[in-house]
Amino acid sequence: MSGVWTVLLLWGVVFVPALSHGALVISGEDSTPQRSDGATRLLKKRSTDNMEVEVYSVKVACKVASRFAHTVITSSALNKANSSQEVFFEVDLPKTAFITNFSMEIEGQTYTGEVKEKEKAKKQYQKAVSTGQTAGLVKASGRKMEKFSVSVNIAANSNVTFILTYEELLQRKLGQYEIMTQVKPKQLVQHFEIVADIYEPQGIAFLDAYGTFISNELLPLVEKTVTDKKAHISFCPTMDQQRKCPGCDGTLIDGDFVIKYDVNRAETLGDIQIVNGYFVHFFAPPDLPRVPKNVVFVIDRSGSMSGNKMHQTREAMLTILNDLHEDDYFGIVTFDHHISTWKGSLTKATTGNVSEAKGFVKGIQHSGYTDINGALMKAVDIMMKDKQANKFTERSVSMIILLTDGMPNSGVSSTPQIQENVRDAMGGNMSLFCLGFGNDVDYSFLDVMSRQNQGLARRIYEASDATVQLQGFYEEVASPLLSEVDLHYPDNLVFAKGFEEDFIVKGQASAQEWDILYPEQEYIFGDFTERLWAYLTIQQLLSKKETGTAEEKGNATAQALEMSLQYSFVTPLTSMVVTKPKTEEEQEEPLIADKLTEDERQKAQRLGHFVPQTVSNTYRVQSRPTYFVDGDPHFMIELPEQEDALCFNIDDRPGTIFNLVRDQLAGVLVNGQTIGDKKVAPDGKVNTYFGRFGIVHQGLGVRLEVTTHDITVSQNGKQAKLFWSDTASLKGANLDLQVTKDRSLTVTLRDSVRFVVILHKVWKQHPYHQDYLGFYTLDSHLLSRSVHGLLGQFYHGVQFEVRDMRPGEEPEKPDATMLVKGQELTVTRGWQRDFSWDVKNGENVPCWFIHSNGNGLIDGNHTDYIMSGLFKTV
Repeated sequence: MSGVWTVLLLWGVVFVPALSHGALVISGEDSTPQRSDGATRLLKKRSTDNMEVEVYSVKVACKVASRFAHTVITSSALNKANSSQEVFFEVDLPKTAFITNFSMEIEGQTYTGEVKEKEKAKKQYQKAVSTGQTAGLVKASGRKMEKFSVSVNIAANSNVTFILTYEELLQRKLGQYEIMTQVKPKQLVQHFEIVADIYEPQGIAFLDAYGTFISNELLPLVEKTVTDKKAHISFCPTMDQQRKCPGCDGTLIDGDFVIKYDVNRAETLGDIQIVNGYFVHFFAPPDLPRVPKNVVFVIDRSGSMSGNKMHQTREAMLTILNDLHEDDYFGIVTFDHHISTWKGSLTKATTGNVSEAKGFVKGIQHSGYTDINGALMKAVDIMMKDKQANKFTERSVSMIILLTDGMPNSGVSSTPQIQENVRDAMGGNMSLFCLGFGNDVDYSFLDVMSRQNQGLARRIYEASDATVQLQGFYEEVASPLLSEVDLHYPDNLVFAKGFEEDFIVKGQASAQEWDILYPEQEYIFGDFTERLWAYLTIQQLLSKKETGTAEEKGNATAQALEMSLQYSFVTPLTSMVVTKPKTEEEQEEPLIADKLTEDERQKAQRLGHFVPQTVSNTYRVQSRPTYFVDGDPHFMIELPEQEDALCFNIDDRPGTIFNLVRDQLAGVLVNGQTIGDKKVAPDGKVNTYFGRFGIVHQGLGVRLEVTTHDITVSQNGKQAKLFWSDTASLKGANLDLQVTKDRSLTVTLRDSVRFVVILHKVWKQHPYHQDYLGFYTLDSHLLSRSVHGLLGQFYHGVQFEVRDMRPGEEPEKPDATMLVKGQELTVTRGWQRDFSWDVKNGENVPCWFIHSNGNGLIDGNHTDYIMSGLFKTV
């Protein structure tokens, strides 16, 4: 179900002049760590009895006219303290919505956002970023939401009112429209109100409203008044009704308020409304028989699809195959750098054929590179041959569904060339639907290619519900009802192809002056038809600027920008500039509200700016620092108390042995030897990884040698060998080893530190890469203060400060200045994969990257850590 989703959060922060980079969060519940301007916030728990920022009014007002929703969120807060405080305002809104207005009213003065061309607003944004200010107001939030957040410093005993407005066309899914408001005021609110007014000229078929947080006692407070075409819904609990219990200060207003409804479906021309020279036509005929489909599933089986991705893909495909109808035809193409087919042509979806296809799907194995062009060309070739042989009924619909998780790196690798090849091959004879699995896929490439071929693309998030996501997408596209739909104006004629016969409907529309019919305008907001027309036109132009010719792209961009500015829509071409009031401590600060593209959302996720929602809603909670080296080789120091991480690479010749950990007092030594690729890649880059570790505990007489093939353990003259190909354990008085087959080795030394070595398996026939190891330290606090080494020197913390954040060479990787060990270093925001929680897939962790082999961060130079042997100290 789709519709308007809103989340509202407010809280206060005491302004502390002496702490230029920090603030003290006041909340009626335990505060979670938050960041501001790259510096650490100081956090403190406060009870609601002592709340010095009182949110005394919250109102969510939504007006819907013909499915076009106009939402205004208003919230007012009072600083009851004797000193200035910072008040935060946050709203989660649907990513398909356009912000149209934002204002702040402070001490009788209104500060209103202004929609400007994005390039012009960018200059103000970059100026704000260069001074260390967080200028962006909009961040990605989950899969379907964007978080608008702003804070302002309020004088003692002063008020602030925030007003945010946005608009969106509701989409009908699974037979209904949905408006969902997530409210989290975090305290009792004197005036709390959710109000929705709906006007649907076609008539309201049904309507329901409820709150996930509403108890049986509060149910009567959800007031619904529904007539033929109008509905009024309200929820206005008093402060006592908001309490979790009599006399409690805690609020039970914490959850979702949901409105679901549908409209009557006309069997004629549909619903045409004309207002002030603009018209909108809703056309959704009921009770149409489904049209048979011809579908080729194109499944990526390259090496990057290993593990859970391939498992979830198989599970989804088995369910999808069950959903095929007997009058459908289907085929399966799998690909890495080789292309394979289940059969050479499409097959009717009989019970026997579906059962045979399931067996094929269960046997799909991952390996190799990614030849997207070759796979799609093969799928189109199969489809076209069967169409030319008149295998399908003329009134069937043909489609190709591609699932991939990576970039094309075999065969044709140029994405524009692939798009051109696919468009020419399909020739408008079929639709292409693309599913991009995970964060490494080039989503914009898939999105444009889909729209060029009468289809659409969808991101599939790497999460426990990925199988459900895949099935849900298929359900959306798998039941076509009409094809080749044409609408003729002013003939008022709709023509389309149905399953058994052509679908033709004709009617007459008449202009209606709504201000005469409904003078109270209770359910209408001004010129909604014109704004709906503008909203849809801009959406179409934004699509055209990605898929048309060069001239069409230029014209579409210019027209979309002009309309975005005219109607004050924050779109990917515009930004809203909000200027915060000047204070004694700060100058006026321009803030920017942008509309995120799907690419920007994906980059934000890579950088760790938000965590995708999952079915289980479980999130990683890091309580202790993590130190590891993994990959090429990437050194990482995660510091949860500072809510940040540092990372650096070490580049040297393959075969070099580095000291990672050395603690003379504890008698612990860890060295690692690098390995290179099988051969130098075409780009000439020499990649190195750790392929061998030596671990020594002198006091316990233990020595371990870990390679990508096996683990050799020596103790007091005795020796044993374990292999990665088996799950095994070795327990002794001083040592405990646990091997998880082809995954990890956990080394536990008595009364001392624990290490984890992770094995990264690479496809054996990979032309360049080979298996390598990662090294992770647990319980590092058990080592002495004298511990050193490339990793060990950080085991007892490192003090640093980041300031002067500014644009870097890549938009998603800003640069900054780091003060560390008495030096100023230029660092870059990036991310590395941490495999300590998910050994197979890893997890992106944002970090500040220190250039030049960590110079300035590590003690001395990286060559100071080169050892003469795997178990040597010099």
